[in-house]
Amino acid sequence: MSRALFIIDVQNDFTEGGSLGVEGGAAVAAAITRYLAEHARDYSVIFASRDWHDAGNDNGGHFATDAPPDFVNTWPVHCVAGTEGAAYHPALKTDKVTFHIRKGQGVPAYSIFEGHTEAGSSVHNLLDEHGVDSIDVAGLATDYCVRASALDALSHGQRVRVLTDLVAGVAPDSSEAALSELAHAGAELVETGA
Repeated sequence: MSRALFIIDVQNDFTEGGSLGVEGGAAVAAAITRYLAEHARDYSVIFASRDWHDAGNDNGGHFATDAPPDFVNTWPVHCVAGTEGAAYHPALKTDKVTFHIRKGQGVPAYSIFEGHTEAGSSVHNLLDEHGVDSIDVAGLATDYCVRASALDALSHGQRVRVLTDLVAGVAPDSSEAALSELAHAGAELVETGA
């Protein structure tokens, strides 16, 4: 069997200066690039996800349009398809990425498993096609999309490692809680030293 890497939502809108910028997001982008330079061949497949929300609508209630965002279920407009905010952060080199996953097209989506390639392939099917039984997870944000993606990977029977020095979260308390939840659910928490 084989191992995959999930790089979750390392996008301009989720890094410093973005509409939902996470402190340390740019550093995570650079650290993932350093890690890939040394370890890309350790993976059979590498996935990179992006929020890819529709312009001109609230994306199934995901964008706060009629009231201020509650930052739980509704959010400021972010990662609109084709905009600079939806682009990968420039410090993240994506030349080693096998599959680019778009999620949240017209609906709220947190997990990479809710997305598809541009050609319409699902993450679940691609993992099966490549015989993946183990997944490492990196990216943004620890307490939202990294958490959701890792939990979904576990629920799909994958062995999961969260690369703790290659993630950053919205808030320290919720990020710590997310990592504790993931460890309790069976994920291994490891540092890469990247």
